[in-house]
Amino acid sequence: MPNLDLPILVVDDAKFSSMVVGRTLRNAGYRDVRIANNAPAALELMEQRPVSVLIADWLMPEMDGLELSDQVRQQDEQNNHYTYVILLTAKESVEALSEAFDRGVDDFIYKSDMTKQLIPRIYAADRMADRQNTLLRANSLLIENNRELEATNIIDLETGLCNNKYGRERLSKTLRHAESRGGSSAYVLCGIRNWQELKRKHPPTVMSELAVGIARRLSTLIRPIDALFRIGDNQYAVVAYFPNSDNCTTTAFRRIFDGINHKALKTTAGYVSVEAGMVLCRADAENGTPSVQEMERTAVQGLVDAYETRRFTEVSPELQAEA
Repeated sequence: MPNLDLPILVVDDAKFSSMVVGRTLRNAGYRDVRIANNAPAALELMEQRPVSVLIADWLMPEMDGLELSDQVRQQDEQNNHYTYVILLTAKESVEALSEAFDRGVDDFIYKSDMTKQLIPRIYAADRMADRQNTLLRANSLLIENNRELEATNIIDLETGLCNNKYGRERLSKTLRHAESRGGSSAYVLCGIRNWQELKRKHPPTVMSELAVGIARRLSTLIRPIDALFRIGDNQYAVVAYFPNSDNCTTTAFRRIFDGINHKALKTTAGYVSVEAGMVLCRADAENGTPSVQEMERTAVQGLVDAYETRRFTEVSPELQAEA
């Protein structure tokens, strides 16, 4: 059954022609038919309320049907909408029709046979416009859903570890916990210094295997009470709390450093060795509570030095500020 509420706009500088088209549509039962006498007026009407089908004369003053089609496509892009464009024409050459299709026109109605062609073409236009706009709405909904999921997601999909969003939340809670209970907060940043070199040697599938392997290795090396998460392709971090500040040293995490650097990871390309740099960013409650951003910034700066020295180093926001 035709959709008799289909919004249609007829554009023709010849009032008699637009009246004939409008009357034919209304006689067929279509209730939402608007008439414009030139292209600028049509664009203004479409800005106020989009239409599903636009029927326009090819030859009009000021702006012809092809120029109007260009403007309509720009409006459609902005409004996430699709308008089915039909041109009324006396041109029947292949070259003219090819040019019009290239400009975004969907269909033609020859003026010499307009009364017979109009309604069947409107039926087809209704189906196509409805399908296109349904797809656009569905795609828009998917994009919005993905944005919402991304905003709330705390999992790194490749490795199954928690991601940086979760890591920052956990670090913030740990810093507040140390502030109220005393002790030290630890943020251990682990970076794979030869990651780019490995990417040049191995395909993405092998690099994904390495990422998963590193995640699993780290999971077995941390304490059960610590939080492990991935913050980038080649960077992982551990957040830990120590009631006794004397225990918050690189020695407490030495097994992580040794476990990554001294034992290769098995992949489909064979055993692959990675070179990890590590830095412990330590915050003692008695020295004040740094922000999450200060902890991260200090750790990143410390990791640069760790890459150069190939040693597991310790830094703190206070020491970094003094330097």
